[in-house]
Amino acid sequence: MAQTTHHGGCHCGAVRFHVDLDLEQPAITCNCSICLRSGTMLSFAPSGGFVLDKGEDNLTDYQFNKMNVHHLFCRTCGIKAFGRGKGPDGKEMVAVNVRCLDDIDLEKVPTRQVNGKAL
Repeated sequence: MAQTTHHGGCHCGAVRFHVDLDLEQPAITCNCSICLRSGTMLSFAPSGGFVLDKGEDNLTDYQFNKMNVHHLFCRTCGIKAFGRGKGPDGKEMVAVNVRCLDDIDLEKVPTRQVNGKAL
């Protein structure tokens, strides 16, 4: 496992974070209604490996369907840089939008398609 610390945030910079991720593991692309429209590429980290450096008061929470995931958006620029929820094992996790990480070559990040429409 090649976990490294990555920094990222929203477009306007009001929300900033750092997170420990293994980007050698495939990031998820999903065809569910929200991922398809927002174009997210998600990598998951335990909540203990994620630190919100600034912008908690600038986040807007959106939930839908089973209300399992908190889709968090910057209220200024509208970018969804990460979300919070529980993994299949019940542990708190953070879904980070890899497209919102600083200095990442997206062509080098492996991906795995998930059929979220079927869930």
